[in-house]
Amino acid sequence: MEHFPFPDDLVQTQRAWLVAYRELATPRPARTTTLRRRLLALSEQLWWHPFWSTPAGRAPAARVELRRVARRQEQRERCAA
Repeated sequence: MEHFPFPDDLVQTQRAWLVAYRELATPRPARTTTLRRRLLALSEQLWWHPFWSTPAGRAPAARVELRRVARRQEQRERCAA
């Protein structure tokens, strides 16, 4: 597995995206429009983040690894709580 030097703000944005997606995926979520708009805004932030212009960010596996890192952090926090 390759290691990518993800900036903290990029990882936090990915984590926020995962939370919004999870909330939207629940049956009959409240605030559907708000959640969709949030997901869209977070997707835009993720897509245009400056990290993707760096050599490490150009690697095809970087986006997948970002999602893995964000999920791992969430799981660790849940276990610690």
